[in-house]
Amino acid sequence: MNASSPKQLKNLPHDRLFWLALLAGPAVWLSLWLAGTASEESSPIQWWRLLLLAGLYPLLEEWLFRGLLQPQLLTWRPFRTRLLGLTGANLLTSLLFGAVHLIAHPPLWAAAVIVPSLVFGAFRDRYQSVVPAIILHSFYNLGYFLIF
Repeated sequence: MNASSPKQLKNLPHDRLFWLALLAGPAVWLSLWLAGTASEESSPIQWWRLLLLAGLYPLLEEWLFRGLLQPQLLTWRPFRTRLLGLTGANLLTSLLFGAVHLIAHPPLWAAAVIVPSLVFGAFRDRYQSVVPAIILHSFYNLGYFLIF
């Protein structure tokens, strides 16, 4: 298998880059907490909110953006071109992902979701599957839920 060939999903648990991407979540959560942007209030867990943020939203968003849009863009030659290892399809999908977050978030926060979106898209390209993106997205949102 050459470097540009997709990896098999069964190799995901052994993928060091995937584990590094997972570990990036707690590093960001810690930095947000240290910066004082986390919620000061301690409130009981709202299970319905947890299920939405760490379950339903990542599933639906990844299905739409990385399951439908990104592969469709990859069918067009210009979007298969890579820049810094990222496909044009991933770049455009991530920009649209950030733009959609403007609906519910301030502009700076919506822009900040572009970086994790690029990570989700890179793993979608790497495995030709939305499964890694869903796992990462759910994990990142879980931390967001616990901090805010």
